[in-house]
Amino acid sequence: MFHVVQYQCLKLTQNIGSSVHQKLIFPRTLVFAQLWKSWLSTLSLVGDQNIVLMGPPGAGKTTVGKIVGHKLGCRVIDVDDDVLETTWNMSVTEKLQDVGSRQFIEEEGKALLKFSASGSVISLSGSNPMHAASMQHVKKNGIVVYLDVPTGDIIDRLELMKVDRIVGQDSGISVRDILQFRKQFYKKWFDIRVRCEGGLTAEAVADKVLDAVKRYQDTESETFISTRCIRSEMCERKYFTEAVVEGLASDGGLFVPEKGLPTFSAGEWQSLVEATYIERAQIILERFIHPTDIPAFKLGEIVEIAYGENFTCSKIAPLRYLTGNQFLLELFHGPTASFKDLALQLMPHLFAYCIPKRCNYLVLVATSGDTGSAVLDGFSRLSDTDKQRIAVVTFFPEDGVSQIQKSQMIGCQRENGWSVGVKSDFDFCQTAIKEIFTNSDYSGFLTVEYGTALSAANSINWARLLPQVIYHASAYLDLVHQDIITFGSPIDVCIPTGNFGNILAALYAKRMGIPIRKCICASNENNVLTDFIRTGLYDLRGRRLMQTSSPAIDILKSSNLERYLHLIANGDGQLVTQLFSELQKQCHFQLQKDLLEKLQQDLVAGWCSEEDCLAAIHSVYSTTGYILDTHTAVAKVVADRLQDRTCPVIISSTAHYSKFAPAILRALRIAEIKQNPLSQLHLLSSYSPLPPVHRGLLETLKENEKQKHQICAADVNVMMAHIETVIQNQFMKVF
Repeated sequence: MFHVVQYQCLKLTQNIGSSVHQKLIFPRTLVFAQLWKSWLSTLSLVGDQNIVLMGPPGAGKTTVGKIVGHKLGCRVIDVDDDVLETTWNMSVTEKLQDVGSRQFIEEEGKALLKFSASGSVISLSGSNPMHAASMQHVKKNGIVVYLDVPTGDIIDRLELMKVDRIVGQDSGISVRDILQFRKQFYKKWFDIRVRCEGGLTAEAVADKVLDAVKRYQDTESETFISTRCIRSEMCERKYFTEAVVEGLASDGGLFVPEKGLPTFSAGEWQSLVEATYIERAQIILERFIHPTDIPAFKLGEIVEIAYGENFTCSKIAPLRYLTGNQFLLELFHGPTASFKDLALQLMPHLFAYCIPKRCNYLVLVATSGDTGSAVLDGFSRLSDTDKQRIAVVTFFPEDGVSQIQKSQMIGCQRENGWSVGVKSDFDFCQTAIKEIFTNSDYSGFLTVEYGTALSAANSINWARLLPQVIYHASAYLDLVHQDIITFGSPIDVCIPTGNFGNILAALYAKRMGIPIRKCICASNENNVLTDFIRTGLYDLRGRRLMQTSSPAIDILKSSNLERYLHLIANGDGQLVTQLFSELQKQCHFQLQKDLLEKLQQDLVAGWCSEEDCLAAIHSVYSTTGYILDTHTAVAKVVADRLQDRTCPVIISSTAHYSKFAPAILRALRIAEIKQNPLSQLHLLSSYSPLPPVHRGLLETLKENEKQKHQICAADVNVMMAHIETVIQNQFMKVF
């Protein structure tokens, strides 16, 4: 019997110890390189290309087009006036009345197909995007800019303009419904979105258009560097696609945007108050991801897949009033019942798009509980083609997660994903994964021998962290939408924190313009972060990891803290390198005074005992009928102690209580606790709790009864051997 390796990745024949990913050709390079080089060589913002303005009627396309054309000194074409009416020898209104809406779109499309121009600013009609062939014709030689005006603003403008010729209006449908229907066509064709908040002048919108076009053409500026980059001229720079695929920088640092975070004006944020979660998500992600890496239309498809019927609540991350000035951000409505779903229903699709199409990838994950099942579920939802080239292995502390979490991870195993229990704690699992990633000899060997590269799906991966920014911003906008606050009013957020990713996302949202006053870091008895935030001393000496009823934050080494320290140190990679080298070698480091003062402007911290955690669950249930999970209860206790009640506080409810049924049953003082996880959930369900027991979790636990998982020793070499075996079984074809 011969083992034949199916080499789908560029095979390396030398320099095994060098970075594997430098040898791979990413989609960004293959698809766009020649286009951008030829375009940028024109020495003009436009060159032979057209700038094509698209948007609903009343978006201001004609006026903005004239201003843009004047600033660029190029020809301006209004499709209504210069193409349609010239072709038809009658007004657009007369044509619409003559042929009706359906035939009008066809006639309009035919006229546009006969039209050609170059180096011009073209203002489309509001209905042009509904004709596919003509839009394909326009896009061949143009950058399509979507003037995205909130629907309410458009309706107000149309009423003032007394517009009575909207295509589709003759069928008796409301203007709002017509505008909503048309969005699907606008989303299909645009290259660039310009969000037009209320109160902007046409001149200001034109400037935004020009800025957006410049960004679109500047394909080299949005790069990522390591948090441990010491000298700027020596930094290894990566594009978004590369940062997502590689996961961890070659020097052991974490990828961050070289030029910092994108920002939104107050008006731009306010324009999103009426938007859905999916709309907010796409607009925020477009600011982070250059269209060269992922085109806007593809990003929109990914977002809609990620936040669709797989969530049990259409609001995705709804905000619920709890008591006093406290609100719960419910982050457990995804398929695996934790906040990890908000990132891991999206990240696998980003990853699949970014990787070279002819390469196999094995994604490695260290998990303290919730991440494991979320990763397995997320990657199992890829297309069949992608599942053949992307596999996942999750390593979790065998005795350091709840029984239901373990059962869920085992039940989430699919044809491209496996769970492995490690006889140690989470910190060992996480450190081992980092060691494996930075072992260039090992990763090079896997690529040469098996045509397979490694990547990560922990929050060390930028694509894991990025989606979390969305729900913190969205929660604030929901408070505004519900008239609880006006935009600009401050809030606090309280987040149960272990690896620092979730709270870092809130800090990023703050830097982007969301008015968060303080981020309250809530720890359980593993309170190393509480001590650090209070004193600046990160000290692991003599600390032993405590197993608690909130295992997802049973963590002592907080990986994403490195990104935050890099942020407040103004990108000082040398300092970050020094601090984390001291932590690795001496098990502690001390933050200097000025950085501690900066940190304490953003953060306050507290911790909660096991006894207080369970008491909080009982108290909230007794007074409201609502059941908190153990992590949310930790945050509730800390918020009660630290928040001054002068503004609302949003508590991140990071998991559904169903995942921690034994602890919940103890907290509710239910005497008889059965050993079987399914029996525990059925017992909880009998109390008609709010929210109900998580249905998806019940189904997954039933699957667990049919599956087994593997266990390995707390030894990096053993883990590497296991990884190699998985690759052999998954990516080698036996004939």
